[in-house]
Amino acid sequence: MKKPTPIQNPSPRVRRLRKKRLPPGVPNPVDIHVGSRVRLRRTLLGLSQEKLGDAVGLTFQQIQKYERGANRIGASRLFQLSRILDVPISFFFDDLPAALKTTEGQMAWGLRERDQKTIEPDPLARRETLELVRAYYKIADPRVRKRLFELTKSLANAAVGDN
Repeated sequence: MKKPTPIQNPSPRVRRLRKKRLPPGVPNPVDIHVGSRVRLRRTLLGLSQEKLGDAVGLTFQQIQKYERGANRIGASRLFQLSRILDVPISFFFDDLPAALKTTEGQMAWGLRERDQKTIEPDPLARRETLELVRAYYKIADPRVRKRLFELTKSLANAAVGDN
């Protein structure tokens, strides 16, 4: 009689290491990161979700879902977005946290016994920051830009000193 293979009769250890899916409605952290990078580049270029959607052949609602990570971006769509946004495909994965926890990653390395930290949004990817940078570079006079820069630094230093 032939012995069953581990796939037919998995040991408890093998069962524990199997990958599990995220619960329905919970976006994968990698999809959230990729979507935030799409939003970052779109905003830096001054494109609306509607304009990007038109360029890709989607509605602005679909672009919103991509940017939130609610919809996963497939390989061909990611390639298309990289061409439209004029970035290499690797741009969408830049700054991906090394310790990013997905359900699959947790299962591959074992279960945790302590609470997982939530993913903090990158302050550099916030709309306010992007609009501030775009407005700053619209100032034509380099001396005015430098004075504004110095003013901003002194206000930030004063705020830190007050704490």
